Amino acid sequence: MFLKSFFDEKLAQYSYLVGCQRTGEAIIIDPARDSSEVIEVAIKEGLTITAATETHIHADFVSGSRQLAHDLGVKLYLSDEGDADWKYQYTEGLNVEMVKEGSLFSIGNIDFEVLHTPGHTPESISFVVTDRGGGSTKAMGIFTGDFVFVGDIGRPDLLEKAAGIADTAEKGAHAMFKSVQRFKQLPDYMMVWPGHGAGSACGKSLGAVPSSTVGYEKMFNWAMKEETEELFVKELLADQPEAPVYFKEMKKVNKEGPAIIVDNVISVIDSKDAFERELQNESVFVLDTRPSNLVENTLVPGAINIPFNKSFTNWAGWLVSYDEQMVIIAEEENREEIIASLQSIHLDSIKAFIDPSLLKEMDLTTYETISVETFKQEMPDGYVMDVRNDTEWKEGYIEGAHHHFLGKLRETTLNKDTPILMNCKGGARSAIGASVLKSLGYTNVKHMIGGYDAFIRA
Repeated sequence: MFLKSFFDEKLAQYSYLVGCQRTGEAIIIDPARDSSEVIEVAIKEGLTITAATETHIHADFVSGSRQLAHDLGVKLYLSDEGDADWKYQYTEGLNVEMVKEGSLFSIGNIDFEVLHTPGHTPESISFVVTDRGGGSTKAMGIFTGDFVFVGDIGRPDLLEKAAGIADTAEKGAHAMFKSVQRFKQLPDYMMVWPGHGAGSACGKSLGAVPSSTVGYEKMFNWAMKEETEELFVKELLADQPEAPVYFKEMKKVNKEGPAIIVDNVISVIDSKDAFERELQNESVFVLDTRPSNLVENTLVPGAINIPFNKSFTNWAGWLVSYDEQMVIIAEEENREEIIASLQSIHLDSIKAFIDPSLLKEMDLTTYETISVETFKQEMPDGYVMDVRNDTEWKEGYIEGAHHHFLGKLRETTLNKDTPILMNCKGGARSAIGASVLKSLGYTNVKHMIGGYDAFIRA
């Protein structure tokens, strides 16, 4: 059996390529929308991808299952669990087998047994794998999706918080308790391959180690130790991170079927006049992907700066609306990866790119980065704004500060002349926040280098 994981660090998401080396067949588990890297590895290993499957209707990224069915004609194995609200709606005309508890399917000499493991979502399933080609008669591992992570389990509150489906969080938590008890009955030696790693919003304390075993999780995963259902539910629902606003769109897209990507050819605006015309278009969102230390003194009026790094996709999902057309300031060498990152959460409306060199001809604006000492001196006359998340805020904040989570900063309704002093944990998020407020017309915006951590140290 051939097994390789693929990790998208911007989404903290794992896809898996599993192949039978005797027959040359392979399957992708929880494929990303852009599966080109996986396909390249399969070809290199002499494998033909004949199938794809997913553990549930994802809320945090666009599934690549439909794209693979379109591009390669693969067979899809999709969950048939859950009620009518949790059924895939794009299967007509495709080679699809709906699976549920107890279903068995094979890729060459590798067997996949389906376990219904609800809790994160009602339709969630896991796959127990047996490698008959290697002579085994017992399962070697389980693909758990968003059910069991390394050190944590999937959160059950996303349907309620992000998708707006009332009264599902507590119900999901009770279902998760029952699924966990079942997981604990699996043999200790079985490998665990999760759907996410550290950095995902699908749990609150995911580990960075890419895989584990059932026995290790039973010993060290907090969820395996709590025997009382009432206390388990209370702990599972407590202190979960904010649910990104784009999760609601992802759930809808993956249920109804993502748009098929045909090509990624995006035009490039090459003149000041053409760019200024775009700036007059109310439906256009100007996204600057350069590092914040370059943007603070060369900010296009109305633009928001989200630096292209491992946090890029997350903050784009929070701050870009799906009804906006994006004009993106980006270096040429980053554009292809930027497109893939945005399309991974269905932000497909990319109208054009702008080369940063064009900005030399533009009338630009700035925001100011200030030291801790200057921040302290200006606090009495300023509005101190903390853009960290809820958990960080609850753990401690600067006296007199006001909490405005970065992901919702475009909703700010303060007086536009308010002198604003911003901070986050280390300075990266407050820099994004400064550009957000400038885009809204706030005239006096400063953010603190080093953030809350530097303030406390000082």
